Amino acid sequence: MQQLLHRGAALMQHREEALDASWDDLKLFLACAKYKSFRNAAEELGLTSTTLMRRIDRLEESIDCKLFLRDQSGLTLSDEGAAMIADVAHMERHAFNVFRRASRSSNDTSGTVRVAVTEGPGNFWILPRLIDFQKTYRKITVDLRCAMEQADVARLESDIAIQLEPPTNPDLIVAKLGRLHIYPFVSREYESLYGVPASLAELKNHRIIKQSAPQVDDGAYARVLGLKSLEGIVGIKTNSSVGVLYAVERGAGIGFLPTVSIALGAPLVAVDLGVSHHADLWLTYHKEFRNSERHKIVVDWLKKIFDAKTYPCFRDEFIHPNALVPMMTAAREGFGLTGYVAATPT
Repeated sequence: MQQLLHRGAALMQHREEALDASWDDLKLFLACAKYKSFRNAAEELGLTSTTLMRRIDRLEESIDCKLFLRDQSGLTLSDEGAAMIADVAHMERHAFNVFRRASRSSNDTSGTVRVAVTEGPGNFWILPRLIDFQKTYRKITVDLRCAMEQADVARLESDIAIQLEPPTNPDLIVAKLGRLHIYPFVSREYESLYGVPASLAELKNHRIIKQSAPQVDDGAYARVLGLKSLEGIVGIKTNSSVGVLYAVERGAGIGFLPTVSIALGAPLVAVDLGVSHHADLWLTYHKEFRNSERHKIVVDWLKKIFDAKTYPCFRDEFIHPNALVPMMTAAREGFGLTGYVAATPT
């Protein structure tokens, strides 16, 4: 009996120690499981790899189980870690919901709304229209983050996101905003100096500007162009869609840009190679924000400025850039919206 009592006391003490496990350490556990590497997770979290490993060691010791199998290829969840991750992720979702509720009031039409969007639509479509939005809604601050890296709305990285892939999290509301049609362009100066290729076979006599981004794998350009390789064709590589537009404007070569670029007045020439590409834009936000007035205002405004009936460049069907110009000019005049501002210095 005495031995049984000691064993029960030891078990109770272990459970009490497990309850002392830091929530911060549990969040680090989720990050390591996501990135499958101490180094990558540490970079994302702004920690050193040594600090992160020490914190995970401490967590494993406090709950008395091994969470990861570690080898040269990286981190793999152990059976115990795999069994635990769903519960920890569930805890995190509830914690984020607490913060969301605290950050909004159902009748509050003032405050900040954070919007994350890919760089091109953010800089050239949303940002100019924020000027008119702000004149109407003086008490709402839109914190616009333009980056190719996708923000995780569920993890409070943004309130609203416009992204190229629809999320699968059931806690999020998802709506298709429109479609970006990608087409090759050159500057008028480039056309006058070098001409434009009339077929894919003539591309070898030109240079293209290639964008590298998390959503664009390294072989995407070759696949879209139907080529085995881009060797000897790529003149400039950049991770910035703004950089691609700037390089095309300055005559660096052929760039693949949304057709809305020319529709807004960019001094570009469409290159008819017989190829085009498209990417859908998805609006997403958390269910908790359905009761926030300022978030509803911003969501409705975003849907309005991407409405394909008003702005045909966002329709599902492809419209040649040259045909878009008069259609979009009428739309701009009708709604009093600002147009394109050239990136080229005057």
